[in-house]
Amino acid sequence: MAIGPNDGHEWMTNGTQEYHAYFGTPTHDDHVLYELLTVGVFQVGLSWQAAASKLPVYRRLFAGLNPQVVAGFEDELDGERIARDTDMISNGRKIRATIQNARAIIQVQREFGSFADYLWAFVNGTPYLLPAVTRDELTNQSPIGKAVAKDLKHRGFSFVGPVVTHMFLLAAGILREQVLDD
Repeated sequence: MAIGPNDGHEWMTNGTQEYHAYFGTPTHDDHVLYELLTVGVFQVGLSWQAAASKLPVYRRLFAGLNPQVVAGFEDELDGERIARDTDMISNGRKIRATIQNARAIIQVQREFGSFADYLWAFVNGTPYLLPAVTRDELTNQSPIGKAVAKDLKHRGFSFVGPVVTHMFLLAAGILREQVLDD
């Protein structure tokens, strides 16, 4: 077993199990947030299992998913290198978005001190409990997700529509769902 980035948690080698193990756990770790955002970007048009299963591949190809390093990648040169890897989801737009999002995180860190501080400010530092719903009423969007998505786009992030952002905020533990038993 490997150790996850800066959090001391044990992580399994299977990307889906790793992602599932920390999905919904509140995090203030910019590295983990970038990993969760990257899975969200690659999830567009795929199942979460397919996107999450590639977490070890993303780490290998995107310099351990270190935003400071990835921000220095060249869109075309590094993007093509990453897309050629047979283990990678070779969607050029998603690869470029991952590089662009690293750059945007660096800018947010400069302005707010950390990506986490920026995100958690939307919920006043406490996980926001969404209104209770039944399983059939669960949604993949929320007003907070839409507001954060709009602000992320304004700050140069890519592939961060309301659905991706809502799921990302759930994954990061910033939003929490209440499901009523049927």
